[in-house]
Amino acid sequence: MNYYPRPLRRLIDELSRLPGIGEKTAARIAFFILSCPREQALELAGAMAKVKDEITLCSTCFTFTDEDPCKICRDESRDEGVICVVESPGDLVALEKSRVFKGKYHVLHGVLSPLSGIGPELLKIKELTARIDKGNVKEVILATNPTVEGGTTALYLSKVMKPYAVKVTRLAQGVPMGGDIEYLDEVTLGKALEGRTEISRD
Repeated sequence: MNYYPRPLRRLIDELSRLPGIGEKTAARIAFFILSCPREQALELAGAMAKVKDEITLCSTCFTFTDEDPCKICRDESRDEGVICVVESPGDLVALEKSRVFKGKYHVLHGVLSPLSGIGPELLKIKELTARIDKGNVKEVILATNPTVEGGTTALYLSKVMKPYAVKVTRLAQGVPMGGDIEYLDEVTLGKALEGRTEISRD
């Protein structure tokens, strides 16, 4: 039985399609939108329309941007010889928040997943090799997520880049800062042992 007026039901259904939003949460958001001032609701609708109209992909690194090339690709102070390869624009933002990496990025827009029908041709891999072909790149950091698909993608990319004279590295994996060894899973501990580094005694 449908307990909601048709327009409200449609809004709840659309909100429910968002990742991580179930029907109960969608209903709460819908009721908030319904109870807030009309101007506020129109501002939200306008912001959603604007992001679809004005955001595009950077033609160099393929992150989301409202200018092409994006701000990072235009930044001449960054090291264009080091490219960090990430799965999504969200991963790029997370790395930027660390304020450690000073090179450039390349966004794949996904990972290899044969079961989902995602092959190399659906990712921005040809665009990555085209950037390397220009000859300025000396290191490629594979910053895919520590999942089966992320690992498979990193392995595939390392093979693709084998003919190129570039250093290929992978993000370190293992014990997180503040983590308690007793409560970590076996895979994380195994990766931490494999990726151990020598302590300087100077």
